Amino acid sequence: MSGVTLLRHLDAGLPARVAESQQAVDGVATSNAEFHEWFTERQAQQRQDVRRVDLDALAGWSFDPRTGDLRHHTGKFFSVEGVRVHSDFGPVTAWSQPMINQPEIGILGIALREIGGVLHCLMQAKSEPGNVNGVQLSPTVQATRSNYTRVHRGAAVPYLEHFREPDPRRVFADVLQSEQGAWFYRKRNRNMVVELEDRVDAGPDFRWLTLGQLQALLRVDNLVNMDARTVLSCMPFGTADDARGALHTQPEILSWITRQQAEHEITIERIPLDDVEDWSRTPRAISHRAGRYFSVIGVDVSSNSREVAAWSQPLLAPHGIGVVAFLVRRFDGVLHALVQARVEPGFVDVVELAPTVQCTPENYEHLGSAGAPPFLDVVLGASPDRLLFDVELSEEGGRFFHARSRYVVIDVGDEIPVSTRPDYRWMTLPQLTGLLQHSHYVNVQARTLVSALRGLS
Repeated sequence: MSGVTLLRHLDAGLPARVAESQQAVDGVATSNAEFHEWFTERQAQQRQDVRRVDLDALAGWSFDPRTGDLRHHTGKFFSVEGVRVHSDFGPVTAWSQPMINQPEIGILGIALREIGGVLHCLMQAKSEPGNVNGVQLSPTVQATRSNYTRVHRGAAVPYLEHFREPDPRRVFADVLQSEQGAWFYRKRNRNMVVELEDRVDAGPDFRWLTLGQLQALLRVDNLVNMDARTVLSCMPFGTADDARGALHTQPEILSWITRQQAEHEITIERIPLDDVEDWSRTPRAISHRAGRYFSVIGVDVSSNSREVAAWSQPLLAPHGIGVVAFLVRRFDGVLHALVQARVEPGFVDVVELAPTVQCTPENYEHLGSAGAPPFLDVVLGASPDRLLFDVELSEEGGRFFHARSRYVVIDVGDEIPVSTRPDYRWMTLPQLTGLLQHSHYVNVQARTLVSALRGLS
């Protein structure tokens, strides 16, 4: 079979194979009981000690004497720098802040293979220093370029070879996606889904799971990590015909996004960390003078399950638990989510599509009700019978310390009309899935909720 013929064969049959894996809720290679037994064992076996230390005591890190930027001595990994922002989006139009600058592109990859005729994902139990509970379920590969090129001189990343030079005929997703645009400066990772041709066994920290099992595990607090959720959202799902019944055509949606990108104004100037206004540095942290938003802290880490046994690093520690929500309703029987065109200073493009609500409510209290994000009152006041999905999930534990958000999907019936605000649109799940085959359309928080919506559908 030629390469082109094989690719067409795989593409034509993929929606049915994905659907079959979604329906396999008790697994084939690993039963649910076996998974939980294995995961509990991994939590016990992967010992990790995270100890708070002064920023000046971070081994291998130092503040630049000219700028105050916090950098690693190799010039790799990432740095903490300053930015000054002017924007026409939101209640505050000008500010400065620290940001993580990590220009290198990492790999987030999930390997697939058929077991018993059903597609399975190779998932990893992985500890991260910022995880609230240590070990979470991660993609097959989750590695920065500095990690997989072994700048730290540690062990090699398992299964990396399947993503560095994959058979192009078996790549189901390969797209650059952004991460938190409020905390990262233009950060992108390569999100990949690759089917393996040969039999590949799962190592001790890995298990093969169906998509149905992963959908169920998404409903468990702080179990499936952010990197796994974003890769799962990029998985091809359904067909183009599934977009029928949408309120807006895909060209209309693309035109709306382009207009938002063209009409919003934002300037981001990189500045020395020492020049960031309203933030102060103490031996223990870099923090906002009002105690809002986040702090930058330092930790020493030791682990028996990572590529290196011990290291030091800064972490961004948010203040408060976020609220991330999609409001959904049906139009002529077709489920739609209310999507926001959101401006964040760290985006490569001006705008990406975000959930209906994405905020930490405490950060807006000083602005009064007029400064609250649109629809936040609807989310916070939703009755339990309207909640289709409600779970606390962690953000990326390699850069953020105990960063958590309450992710919710709320059925609002006909409470929210078709026409709302110019920066919001109702979109179907297939439309969002279609945009996820391209870079920089759907932000990382919305990608988690896309993964949740697939379970609901």
